[in-house]
Amino acid sequence: MSLKAIHLIFVNALTALSFGCAIWKFLDYRGENGTAGDLWFSLAAVAVGILVILYGRYFLKKLKKMSYL
Repeated sequence: MSLKAIHLIFVNALTALSFGCAIWKFLDYRGENGTAGDLWFSLAAVAVGILVILYGRYFLKKLKKMSYL
């Protein structure tokens, strides 16, 4: 497996994990015992997810001539 393929796997996994954490903490915030910390964690996780997507696009542009194998 090439560096490009491994990066794509990890970028996809990290994006799913960050948006999943954002949803989880936002639902905690909307619950009975929700705190401001839950909301801030949710917003930070969304920001990290967006940054990871931007990094993935940058990485793909940088290595567009490299094979996936």
